[in-house]
Amino acid sequence: MKKFPKHLGVGTAGRLQSMLLLLLTAGLVPAQASELHALFISKNIRNLHMPQGTIIDPMFTSPYSNEISRYTRGGDSALWTGHYLAAEAFRYGVTRSPEALANVWKGLRGIRSLVDVTGRNLLARCLVPVNWENNVNKKGIITEEARHGIYTATFDGQAYYWVGNTSRDQYSGVFFGLGVAYDLVQDTNVGSFIRDLVTRLLAFLLRNNWAVFMPNGTVSTVFWGRADQQLSFLQVGRRVNPARFDSTYRSYRFWYASSVVTPISVEVLDDHHSYSKFNLDTINLYNLIRLEDSSYYRGLYTYAYNILRRTTDDHGNAHFNLIDRGLKGASSSRDAETRTLLDQWLQRPRRDEWVDLRGVYPACGSEDRACSPIPVPQRVRTDFLWQRSPFLLYGGGAGTIEGPGIDYILPYWMARYYGVL
Repeated sequence: MKKFPKHLGVGTAGRLQSMLLLLLTAGLVPAQASELHALFISKNIRNLHMPQGTIIDPMFTSPYSNEISRYTRGGDSALWTGHYLAAEAFRYGVTRSPEALANVWKGLRGIRSLVDVTGRNLLARCLVPVNWENNVNKKGIITEEARHGIYTATFDGQAYYWVGNTSRDQYSGVFFGLGVAYDLVQDTNVGSFIRDLVTRLLAFLLRNNWAVFMPNGTVSTVFWGRADQQLSFLQVGRRVNPARFDSTYRSYRFWYASSVVTPISVEVLDDHHSYSKFNLDTINLYNLIRLEDSSYYRGLYTYAYNILRRTTDDHGNAHFNLIDRGLKGASSSRDAETRTLLDQWLQRPRRDEWVDLRGVYPACGSEDRACSPIPVPQRVRTDFLWQRSPFLLYGGGAGTIEGPGIDYILPYWMARYYGVL
């Protein structure tokens, strides 16, 4: 495959990064969270992390190589494409730039392809063209994700592989992005596109009683017992298509709003393992609360959110801090911490090098859990920092996979939108 400068994209992205490095070296740009960093990362995502329209990550031939061997991390492609869409929607809400709008469309079309490829309004985890996957990507995605089930389909005149066993995580990420983009991008065509997509996704879930059926008849997941997720998705549904979903949402709200707190109350009992659950809880409650038109029901939802927030508010999590800013308004101490956390994110390597902090920080509770949150620059390298436990003492990979940087651009543009930066 083509060679790229280390951590860089090609063309404009590479030139922008070279300029950024020169300015930083000369001391002309502060080593602090800035729009220039965000713009470079967005360029790099477009050039390196969306080769087939949704988020996947490049794997280099070695930790020191600039040559891409193949692509990886297809299992969460839908989840991170939804977060990418939200990030670019917040960017558009701040800047109204044509590039941000183009990136919103890129994310939207990527998500629609994940629905179109299944042929039944089911959301796929990932899709890749058969020819590209077989001949260019060395079957990397379909080999890694074989345990989820690999299906084939043809649409728009091209043959695709798509990854099944779709999880609730993937739906949560997609609905988060679609809900944010609908409100922040005031464009008739964008609104119509989102309305159609949300309607298709919700119709599938409702028709199947919130069970996700694969083409072979197996059920990959169910949303039973997750009133928070069902109501969040329906909340987005009634926002974009009230004629279709308002009455359904109101009925569900009447019967199930008091149950929103139940799964969250259980999940907060363990603040370390399966930490990604807190990201899902946070993004789902964000849409559920901010779009609620009843003070009574908003109070029920906020009660559940407060239980969650009391668990994560001291975790040094910029993403969660900004959701909190969006729901509760300004806080001088929290917002100052957020600015520091974004600065510290820039000190992290972009590749997944192995981290082992055992013996550096004391362990509490289990051998992989630090007693206190680890400083952001030292935390385990991962795809999206804010969904990993801040207490994790070791983890990572071989230093060959580059993270996309959505964990910077999403909180950065949220910080700009909400006046934290």
